[in-house]
Amino acid sequence: MIQYGSVDVKELKFHRMKSTVDLRDEQWIDVEVRFDLGEGSELPHDLTDLSALLICSYSGGIAQIIPQDEGRDCEYQFTELEKAQLKDYYENEVRPMLLAKAGVQ
Repeated sequence: MIQYGSVDVKELKFHRMKSTVDLRDEQWIDVEVRFDLGEGSELPHDLTDLSALLICSYSGGIAQIIPQDEGRDCEYQFTELEKAQLKDYYENEVRPMLLAKAGVQ
């Protein structure tokens, strides 16, 4: 995690990821990813309920990966390694379900 305006970086390891898929409109699909933190990973002190919002297209591409605290945008961004964990999970577990739900074969 990187707080906006800070140079302090904390790498989080995500485990036991689960997701929900919501067809927001005719252009975007929201995927909320919840997870447990791996051993040695610790949330920044001012976050209480971290999750990730992946904004995806109907073709399955990820447009944005946004950290959220208690379901709202927060003052943090994910590191490249954290995004890679979320992208791997998405590609392997969520994308096939998303495409089926969106009616894409």
